[in-house]
Amino acid sequence: MLNLLRKPTVTSAQLEEGLAALGLDGTQHVIVHASLSAFGQLEGGARTVVDILRERSATIAAPAFTYNTLLRYATSPVHARFHRDSRVSRDIGRVPQELVERADAVRSFHPTLSFIALGQEAARITAAQTLASPYQPVGALYDLDGYALLMGVDFGSNTTIHYGEHLAGMPLLTRYVSLDGQVLPTAFPNCSADFDHLQPAMHRHGRSVAVGNATVRLFRVRDLVDQTVALLRRDPEALLCTYPSCRCQEVRKLVRAQGLTPRPHQPSL
Repeated sequence: MLNLLRKPTVTSAQLEEGLAALGLDGTQHVIVHASLSAFGQLEGGARTVVDILRERSATIAAPAFTYNTLLRYATSPVHARFHRDSRVSRDIGRVPQELVERADAVRSFHPTLSFIALGQEAARITAAQTLASPYQPVGALYDLDGYALLMGVDFGSNTTIHYGEHLAGMPLLTRYVSLDGQVLPTAFPNCSADFDHLQPAMHRHGRSVAVGNATVRLFRVRDLVDQTVALLRRDPEALLCTYPSCRCQEVRKLVRAQGLTPRPHQPSL
């Protein structure tokens, strides 16, 4: 019985074989979301993932969010300050933290919603971010015809969808961050709990492969963003969760009061 419960061991060679089967050949720009536990026992953990992705992609990017820096109000006390080496929030995962610990990786400035990137277009991707459009690094990947890599996670971890919401014109909430000695407003989105509602629209897009216990999927960023915009044009509330205490209910009220106001895509330089 104990043998039946034992998690499979996944080697670096197996992971590399899986990524090769998806078509990653070292030329793509990739935003990655990973659950290491989904594989079973992955030899080398996050270090293995990053090392192999460095070989199999031109640029690796990931959300490196630090939620302890977010302020609800302009008058809220500042308990934590952001810097280049701030630890990534635990629920974002070990792979972004591994990227942060690489000295040659570039991290964007946002105190709460930073992105970390390593490789050819790291500077371009991270420089795209603004307080008004914190998911703009995904817009840079859109321009680069980049890919979203989901390693053992569902669409609830798929940050790319937030940029699609942005373009579709979903209302954004106002939160605050401490930056350069000031407390400044920043846009903040609804939650991602119901992002799996986009999956039916994506069933003809992307590729998937099994590696250990994990399903690893690769999608074009453009497909994810464009399908998100199309879905929200049909049903503006499609990606808002129904949890009574979630900020999605605040966004839902705004959607019903004012509808969506599409925003133009701003090409990155």
